[in-house]
Amino acid sequence: MLIQLDRIREDPFRWQETLDFDADSLDRVELKSLSTVRWEGVISFVDPGFYLKGFLSYTQRLACDRCLKEITKPVESPLELLILTYLEKPAAEEQELQETDMSVIHLEGEELNMAQIFVEQLQLNVPMKPLCRPDCVGLCPQCGADRNEQTCDCSEPAADPRWAALAEFKEKIAER
Repeated sequence: MLIQLDRIREDPFRWQETLDFDADSLDRVELKSLSTVRWEGVISFVDPGFYLKGFLSYTQRLACDRCLKEITKPVESPLELLILTYLEKPAAEEQELQETDMSVIHLEGEELNMAQIFVEQLQLNVPMKPLCRPDCVGLCPQCGADRNEQTCDCSEPAADPRWAALAEFKEKIAER
């Protein structure tokens, strides 16, 4: 959805839609599928730009990072952004980003592509390491048994000898 920001200076623009989105297009292996996404919000003119307040709600199916079990997590994600528009994008120069800069969009021109914001929000809501439960112990690297459900007789692999010097150093520090 493309929004012409110059048309909403007097009256706010409101939207409410439901979208089906292919989880594979996010290129996240832990994300198996997404339910229909409810996406709504309002964009208002505020000096010096525009204020976007939105909300996404959906359910995502994920694979546990340790045991690969399927997890279903509901997502309700509020969104607030300040959109600053420029006729011509300012010359790029190095600047230190502040926390407040993370909720600002710098836009060249007056046309806002909501699809980019939508996909970005979906990406941000996928956990980096989804777990079925906090104490998940995962799969045995030898036989593949789910250690949450059964114990196996596999021995732990021997430590890599290349790390021996670091292990000795760690022991010396612990003794102090």
